[in-house]
Formats: sequence, structure tokens, C-alpha cells
Amino acid sequence: MKHPVDVHVGKRVRHRRWMVGMTQQQLGDIVGIKFQQIQKYETGMNRISASRLWDIAQALGVSISFFFEGFEEEAEVGTPKQVEAEQRGDLLADKEALELVRSYYAIPEAQRRRLFDLARVLSDVA
Repeated sequence: MKHPVDVHVGKRVRHRRWMVGMTQQQLGDIVGIKFQQIQKYETGMNRISASRLWDIAQALGVSISFFFEGFEEEAEVGTPKQVEAEQRGDLLADKEALELVRSYYAIPEAQRRRLFDLARVLSDVA
């Protein structure tokens, strides 16, 4: 049975890997393991040891605490707080959403601000 912490950490690994545009194969090569093991980590099927998490954090350019951000130990499954956290996590797990965020931040700041204002107006109309 998957432990919720392992699942959360795995999702954060996948999220960061996508954000930096790295494949499972590339990450596996950097940390010295097969891409299948990365797959198992990302789904929470296998736990990531402390030393391996350290290697992954170094490869992805984040601190180890990044992988635990957003995990609420106090929140019980089914509470509004937990449901909200899961919905946010699902959005971050969407490859299209991550690509959109990456593209958004590639736009120069002045144009990005105008695009943001346009998106806000369109969402208010919808």
C-alpha cells in the first residue's frame, strides 16, 4: 500500500522534473539509476531513500524541503483542506498546465502582465 508521503514526494519529483524540462531517463542518468526506478518513485510505489532524495534534489536544483511543500500532516483525507490541497496537486501534475506556466514566464514582463489581465477578464466572463 502506498504511503501518502511517498505519493506526495513522488508527485513533487515529477512536477519539478517537468518544470525543468527533464525526462525520466535524463534524471535517472544523473542520479545513476534506471528510468523505471524514477517511474516508481514518481508514482509512490517505491520509497525514496534519504541519500537518493538528496541526489534527486541536487539534480533538479531544489532543496529537499521542496518535495514536502504542500503536504499537510494534520489534514485528514476528505476534509476541505485536504481536498483543496489534492486539487492543487492535480493541477500541478497536468503536463499541459506546466507547459503553459513555462511558456507564460518566457514572455517579457510587460507583455506577461497584459496577458495576465486579459486572462483574468476572460475568466470573470466565463
